[in-house]
Amino acid sequence: MRVIAGSARRILLKTVDGLETRPTTDRIKETLFNILQPDIPGARVLDLFSGSGALGIEALSRGASYCVFMEKSADALACIQANLTATHLSDKARVMSTDVRSGLSRLSGREKPFDLVLMDPPYHKGLELEALACLADSDLIDEYSILVVEAALDTDLDEADDLGYHIYRVKDYKTNRHFFLQKK
Repeated sequence: MRVIAGSARRILLKTVDGLETRPTTDRIKETLFNILQPDIPGARVLDLFSGSGALGIEALSRGASYCVFMEKSADALACIQANLTATHLSDKARVMSTDVRSGLSRLSGREKPFDLVLMDPPYHKGLELEALACLADSDLIDEYSILVVEAALDTDLDEADDLGYHIYRVKDYKTNRHFFLQKK
């Protein structure tokens, strides 16, 4: 796995050993960031369920101004730190060792709304809806924030409508999909 474009282009990223995380493939990451590219320069990014940090690092490499990485696995946190050091992007990052619910609560009232929220939670555990519910009730996003949820191909987010979100795009791949949402 590598950084696709920007200031850290072609730098190889470390990943967490084992099956606990599923790094987004380079091809899927490239497609995602080609879609998001107009919104990235200067953006404030929130990377939830960060894993290796590849999504947030890609955003920083492409010109995002700041990224908060939220992850609870000690192995993944070490990976994020190593990847930020290798890409020379540590000065634009904040890494939080926490579960998403607690982390969002800690950030609320201390951060301006994020322009882009990326989340790639473990599949089939309902964590994406839990995170969306926490965000909907917070000051961490506004009607201009773009939220991207990576989920299993058989996932639907119909309940996001009840939380006050509009799904404006769904991009399917062979094994997973991306939902693009904004607050109504």
